[in-house]
Amino acid sequence: MSEQQAVPMVSANPVIRPAELAAYLAARMCHDFISPASAIVSGLDLLEDPSAQDMREEAMGLIATSARKLTDLLQFSRVAFGASASAETFDVRELEKLARGVFGHMRADLEWLVEAPAVNKPAARALLNLAQMAGAALPTGGTARVRAVQEGASLAIAADASGPRAKLRPEVLRGLRGEPQGEGLHGYWVQAYYVNLFLADAGGRVFADVNEERVVFAATVPI
Repeated sequence: MSEQQAVPMVSANPVIRPAELAAYLAARMCHDFISPASAIVSGLDLLEDPSAQDMREEAMGLIATSARKLTDLLQFSRVAFGASASAETFDVRELEKLARGVFGHMRADLEWLVEAPAVNKPAARALLNLAQMAGAALPTGGTARVRAVQEGASLAIAADASGPRAKLRPEVLRGLRGEPQGEGLHGYWVQAYYVNLFLADAGGRVFADVNEERVVFAATVPI
């Protein structure tokens, strides 16, 4: 049985203040960055430890892997959550590169099936956030297929997560609906709430469809 969840437009009075939203987003990004940053420090500590010189190769590998992960997350977050300078349109090939960088550190695989050469800022943010959310819905692996097609004056986006134990956290669904977090983890909720917020501001909307071993996120964005 499937359950499609249409997400309403955000009201004129948001459920949280802008300062709170900024704090939650900052906390979310810091949580993503702290793990690879700490791993880099751990690798450097090993290199400086005279008693651990036999682990030098492992330490260098840890530093290299963690530095790549941190770089990938920073570049992704700059577009997905930030203003990304003054850009108003984004090359879809660059968006794919950012998404693949993040999926390189996830268990899920990514299939990128976006044919448009360029998209506007709301669509770019929607593509990246929904792709990452689809990957997060596959904790034990699977495939996230990201598609986007033009339908009239809108771009229709779908991020289809299929795999064993695919699931949608309740706080993600609340965020997509534009509702307060309630119980659960702030990091998952605030990303979904942010997607609801910027799509509503752009005149778009977002949906979630939940089936056994499958979660589909879909959005429409004016172009």
